[in-house]
Amino acid sequence: MLKDFREFALRGNVIDLAIGVIIGAAFGKIVDSMVADVIMPLIAGIFGTVDFSNLYASLGPQIAAGTSYADAKKAGAVLGYGQFLTYVVNFMIVAFVLFIVVKALNELQKRVTAEKAAEAPAPAPAADTVLLTEIRDLLAAKR
Repeated sequence: MLKDFREFALRGNVIDLAIGVIIGAAFGKIVDSMVADVIMPLIAGIFGTVDFSNLYASLGPQIAAGTSYADAKKAGAVLGYGQFLTYVVNFMIVAFVLFIVVKALNELQKRVTAEKAAEAPAPAPAADTVLLTEIRDLLAAKR
């Protein structure tokens, strides 16, 4: 049983998946930083607020103005559109980067396939084709 587990855990697919998860976690931190430190301040400059996580709409009269989003959630029903906006921007960045990566990989794969096709020697003609070509050439020489 231990041997079977070791073979499973050391197969290429499992290791590739583990590497993908680790790189994905690191990439998530990069995207979070880009959104929080670069994009959201630009959007904040346009809309006039710096902290989007505290943007919400109160759905009840019991929440005082200026209350943080976390405190407002405890006090009553609120619509936290600031967090949603941040997550949408995160998603758009990740989707765009993945689009660019997949597009680049597809282009690279096309180039490699084209290079292999150009490097590959022409397939040898079949034996009957060679024989028929020789017969044709002999008949053409007799004329």
